[in-house]
Amino acid sequence: MMRAQRRVEGAPVNTQTENHVLVHLPDRPTTLPEGDANAVGLTLGLIGDEWNLLILRHALVGVRRYGEWRTILPISHAVLTRRLAALTEMAIFEKAGVENQARRFEYRLTKRGRDLWPLLLTIWAWESAWVPEHVESLPRMVHRVCGKEFLPVLSCGACRLAVRPRDVTGGFGPSGTWERSVPTATTRRRSTSAEGGAGLFPQTMALIGNRWSAAILGAAFQGLHRFRDFEQRLGAPPTIIAERLRLFCELGVFEQTPSEERADWPSYRLTEKGRAFFPVVIVAIDWGQRWFRAPEGPALVYTHRACGRDFHARLTCDACSAPLRGNEVEVKDPA
Repeated sequence: MMRAQRRVEGAPVNTQTENHVLVHLPDRPTTLPEGDANAVGLTLGLIGDEWNLLILRHALVGVRRYGEWRTILPISHAVLTRRLAALTEMAIFEKAGVENQARRFEYRLTKRGRDLWPLLLTIWAWESAWVPEHVESLPRMVHRVCGKEFLPVLSCGACRLAVRPRDVTGGFGPSGTWERSVPTATTRRRSTSAEGGAGLFPQTMALIGNRWSAAILGAAFQGLHRFRDFEQRLGAPPTIIAERLRLFCELGVFEQTPSEERADWPSYRLTEKGRAFFPVVIVAIDWGQRWFRAPEGPALVYTHRACGRDFHARLTCDACSAPLRGNEVEVKDPA
């Protein structure tokens, strides 16, 4: 989907999509072509790749050089090269030469890239609370302001009240359709069997690491719960829908119940574990709509019921209730 190209630090970046070339400026939102994939589809295509998330996780704590990622991650030369090129093309990274070191480069996070820290934090919090199967222990997060270990709390950016899924209402905006919101590419998980089991995000990748999984999860948060609705709205093959619904039930994210219309028409509804994934979804959407803008308007529009204002995600510390900022979160080794 993307073509690597040579560039200099600070220059615009072009990304080749199916029908258009997008120009990405490191510190400005990308303008999307009218009628093309919207912010939701592009964002899910980006974050639904475990290697991208692992690369970003280490970049956010200071990793900048190719060799450092090769040392830290069980990643091949070819895969790392492709991911860094793609992330640079999307202006998540800027590639810059190292002073006094010929042919040495660093991949420095842009404002757009640094703005992804809330997404990694919500994924960490969900995996920590709901997924016991981790080959490597998750790190601890400490809020430097209060000095305590914490969990992020999803809050309303307008009134700062804590928010749960039922507290937010809304749906598709001017550029929002099911077709335009399906992830733009079929993403690939790293092989857990070849690399020693699940990584840091095993179940997150099961939910968003495949274009149809991500689409079904998003549709569930939009209120869909019947097999035929998933099939008709998303346009996915019935066998794919059935396989993903079965997987989500096995993970405990969905529960199957008899339909109110007919007992032989099961409903698939989000469980408590599934609803707890809402911060990951809404933070990703919030990031995407800040950085990818369709001329028609936003893909999704949400309102906070309590204050009646447009909802934009904000994370606060559960220990001291202060707003969280990226430079105030300290990552520590597991105890």
